[in-house]
Amino acid sequence: MTHDGSPEAGPKTGVATRPQAAALYTPEERARRDSSVWTIVQGVLAPVQFSIFLISLALVLRTLVTGEGAFAADLSILVKTFALYAIMITGSIWEKVVFGKWLFAPAFFWEDVFSMVVIGLHTAYLVMLFGGIGSVESRLLVALAGYAAYVINAGQFLLKLRAARLAGQPAAQPMAVPA
Repeated sequence: MTHDGSPEAGPKTGVATRPQAAALYTPEERARRDSSVWTIVQGVLAPVQFSIFLISLALVLRTLVTGEGAFAADLSILVKTFALYAIMITGSIWEKVVFGKWLFAPAFFWEDVFSMVVIGLHTAYLVMLFGGIGSVESRLLVALAGYAAYVINAGQFLLKLRAARLAGQPAAQPMAVPA
């Protein structure tokens, strides 16, 4: 880009160029990712956790609307929280294997930052539950805040994985027009 924000002319061609986004993985990281059992573990745990989330969300909303089923809602949040901890621990191991850092590797820095918010809210729920702090409704609202953060965080990861998949595909070639 030039100082006024317009694209620079490409070398020798005079055609404007765009800076390319950095690849999510180096070739070495991609090879480690593809050969790691932790990639498979993450691929299994993510949809399992999402399924648990959907069931728990229904139970939590039912309790908030009707006042019934608090025990089932609490139990479902516990299961969801332990699934979250499992995916975070195994995800940290995956990050160490692929990027050499337990957490906050540059490729997933902001996803990891937001994951800490998700874990914090789920842990706050546990403190409230086991510490007898607040009402059932306030505890379930903290769980819902954790669930909202979880949905945002899952979206971050899905967008990142989609970008990685697209970056791994060969660039589209222009079609030749018959003469």
